[in-house]
Amino acid sequence: MSAAISTNRPVPDQVLVDIADYVLDHTQFHGLAFETARHCLIDTLGCGLEALEYPACTKLMGPIVPGTVVPGGAKVPGTPYQLDPVQAAFNIGAMIRWLDFNDTWLAAEWGHPSDNLGGILAVADWISRTAVAAGKNPLLMRDVLNGMIQAHEIQGVIALENSFNKVGLDHVLLVKVATTAVAGRLLGLTRDELINAISLAWVDGQSLRTYRHSPNTGSRKSWAAGDATSRGVRLALIARTGEMGYPSVLTAKTWGFYDVSFKGQPFKFQRQYGSYVMENVLFKISFPAEFHSQTAVEAAMTLHRQLKAEGKSADDIASITIRTHEACIRIIDKKGPLNNPADRDHCIQYMVAVPLLFGRLTAADYEDVVASDPRIDQLRDRITCVEDPQFTTDYHDPEKRSIANALSVTLKDGSVLPEVVVEYPIGHKRRRTDGIPLLEAKFRTNLARRFPQKQQNQILHASLDTARLASMPVHEYVDLFCPR
Repeated sequence: MSAAISTNRPVPDQVLVDIADYVLDHTQFHGLAFETARHCLIDTLGCGLEALEYPACTKLMGPIVPGTVVPGGAKVPGTPYQLDPVQAAFNIGAMIRWLDFNDTWLAAEWGHPSDNLGGILAVADWISRTAVAAGKNPLLMRDVLNGMIQAHEIQGVIALENSFNKVGLDHVLLVKVATTAVAGRLLGLTRDELINAISLAWVDGQSLRTYRHSPNTGSRKSWAAGDATSRGVRLALIARTGEMGYPSVLTAKTWGFYDVSFKGQPFKFQRQYGSYVMENVLFKISFPAEFHSQTAVEAAMTLHRQLKAEGKSADDIASITIRTHEACIRIIDKKGPLNNPADRDHCIQYMVAVPLLFGRLTAADYEDVVASDPRIDQLRDRITCVEDPQFTTDYHDPEKRSIANALSVTLKDGSVLPEVVVEYPIGHKRRRTDGIPLLEAKFRTNLARRFPQKQQNQILHASLDTARLASMPVHEYVDLFCPR
């Protein structure tokens, strides 16, 4: 005879409690984390501005019902849209992720923590406009920067030891969880309401990684984060009404997340929440490419220059070996046809072939016009990836966190070029001194895509000084990015 099912309501899972207590107790940051958050903000917004040049992105943007304007709603930078915070979060989240050019976190699970800015900025802007209309004080950009640090930390710390991709789930579920928590705090949820909101994020159905992998690779991977961050805002708003949560959403026998989606295994944690992730986040500065390939692209650019100096070109290459780490092989080592830009920017052979041929790799190089050049696929066929166990070990080492790739080129005359090894990409913490000036230059370039010089100067004046930016009302900063 089976035992009766207990109907006693359990205490909340510790994972939910720890996230809620972290966002409520750690609301102010300083030093390296805060300064890095400013760099992350401008880089992320700049990526979104560049994406607005691509109709495949802009066709998904705007209100759900065409022509709808929400007075007092959140504005979408670079566009005329003013929307409810959920739809605004989708718009901002989709545009900043579209070109795969915003920041990256690599661990047991990888992802892009700045994806959370979609929800954070939309909620903060909406709250600020509503407050000003009611004669109250708006939120300041320091609230956005602090929220970014928290969202980075939640997403990144969970990702350190827990691989969702190995059970077929997409990393954007962590965007949803992190956005829910931070948006909930900005919305003024109580501790109990916040725990309820976070539980709702875990009880949701989670995105499969189908759209990131052959043979189904497609453009949903470019708007999946916008979908996740907007869902986080929606769940926080639902919890604010007093809607109940599900305290053992992770640990419940049979029906909880661990049993249903994580092979019965509880989450593991390497460290407590603080500001580690923002301080160590990786910036994509030079190339809009999946991050496991960034060092390979740098190496390919070096080889292109060497070949050119010797009066040779990619046509003289017989074969290329990429010595790399396991995660790179698992995600972006591809043979066969590549069907769309989303397929190409997740193929290391493509991302190495283009710079070897042309000495560049830009977002436009993933489009059909460039991809139709037969030399790219011909060169791809000559590229082989092999795992270097030491590279894999260093990739997971918390003291190194390298993303190493090494390229060895054999020419048709039988000669072999010296292997080019790059362990740390330009956006790595270990290369911040070199990287930050280039990151700011990238921001200036992206501003110039959308705004006249006077408006660019106003944005730069507000954005490049941390103290000035932190003290600025959110809605006033967002207004700087709106068409005039």
